[in-house]
Amino acid sequence: MNVSQSSAGLGTVLPLTSFENVLLFLFNIILATAIIFFNVSVFVSIMMNRSLRNENRFMYMLSTCLSDICTGVSYYYAGVMDVRDFYESPNRTFYIVPTFLGLSYMAILAAQADRYHAVVAPFKYSQRMTRNRTLLVIQAYWVYAFLIVAVYNLVTLGVARRVTSFGTFVANIFTVIIMIGLNIRLFFIAKFQLEREPPSAERDNKRASVYLIIIVAVCFLIAWLPIFLHSIVCNFAGSTCYTFRNEGSDPLRILPRVNAVLTPLLYIRGCSALRSTLLSKVWRTQCCKRKG
Repeated sequence: MNVSQSSAGLGTVLPLTSFENVLLFLFNIILATAIIFFNVSVFVSIMMNRSLRNENRFMYMLSTCLSDICTGVSYYYAGVMDVRDFYESPNRTFYIVPTFLGLSYMAILAAQADRYHAVVAPFKYSQRMTRNRTLLVIQAYWVYAFLIVAVYNLVTLGVARRVTSFGTFVANIFTVIIMIGLNIRLFFIAKFQLEREPPSAERDNKRASVYLIIIVAVCFLIAWLPIFLHSIVCNFAGSTCYTFRNEGSDPLRILPRVNAVLTPLLYIRGCSALRSTLLSKVWRTQCCKRKG
């Protein structure tokens, strides 16, 4: 963005001078609205159902929904307007908007580890991962994320560039390895280990929760792998990774926002108790009223 654009005021993601630009503008508004609507719906549904709140996995869902709600709200600015969320941009968000996306990633990764522990060692899991410890884990990665934001905004530009470059490179490699590895391991656990257990409601619940987090993580990887790989390649090449005009016109940054819509939809599709609460108490659909 040049000085004349900045002085003239903040414009839309692209000038509304063509049909394609108007479509992109409307798409980003609809995307932000959908992110907020579905995540608020799931968040309220969990809060209204005590049995759901008593399970640790739904605490991670609450965390994911909260960070994605913040992502949706912030996308009305970062995605709809002409915003380049980069070091020296006058319209940057000081790394706050990308942090909400990062919190969703950490919640999904923590949920994967939680399900792995619960299925592999259920007795130890029940002893170790109490409600308070689960909430402590969630609190820890929220505090960590915003501590990193504070550090980025307090150090000089040169230091921030070096820290971001190195940190992103390492985090992306570990993300791909850990999430793919955990997904493969969880799949084999759900496929073979749980099949050997006698049929029971607990076994079905375990299998459903494992399959759900696997599908969520796979969709996450599909949405995030392009930007992860792009960043890794740019770090190896030593070139600048940001090549698009702004956040809202960059497909690599739009994809993670699309994932913020898919995640609550997968939660709704994969959990019957959550879906029942959502339809009967939050959305209050006519079909559920007739059944009641």
